[in-house]
Amino acid sequence: GGLAEQVDRKTLENAFVPFGDVRTVEIPLDLKTGKNRGFGFVEYMEIDDARAAIDNMEGAEIHGRTLRVNIARAASNKPSEASNRPIWADDFFYRKRLQDEGLSVDDAALDG
Repeated sequence: GGLAEQVDRKTLENAFVPFGDVRTVEIPLDLKTGKNRGFGFVEYMEIDDARAAIDNMEGAEIHGRTLRVNIARAASNKPSEASNRPIWADDFFYRKRLQDEGLSVDDAALDG
């Protein structure tokens, strides 16, 4: 959390890629304003890379804003130590949005 308005997916990815192979970067947008909601998700290929990113980026600054970096929490608000992907990766609306943007959805990868 703590993303400045001007931070986009590429900026966020560039900040986090030094810690390992990044699988996905997502920044949810406010549907009314079209601006980012102040937080994003960075998914790593390996959980150890995600831990390294948390250790190194917590409290770091991007565009003058201090970041809060942690593992995404499930609806129960309990973080999953084994989680290295966004909690909404299997959401129907996420898949629909990708399809609307002309991107294919690899259901096998999401389910695996």
